[in-house]
Amino acid sequence: MNETPRHWTVRHFSQANPAGPGCDSVPALLRRLADAIEALGPVEVQDVVIESETTEHGPWRSGTVYFRLPEDS
Repeated sequence: MNETPRHWTVRHFSQANPAGPGCDSVPALLRRLADAIEALGPVEVQDVVIESETTEHGPWRSGTVYFRLPEDS
């Protein structure tokens, strides 16, 4: 029988495209998130959530990445 961990640690960070024209670009946001994930080193990504807020320039995209570091196991 597998033991259930007594706790579960999930870290996270959020990023958004710069405000203004182009703030609605999903490809730009995904590149920013991918660069940030690579900069963390070896992590296990648990989830990526993309959100949108309405502005005068259209949708303003942001994303939150949930991850675990090797030492979190």
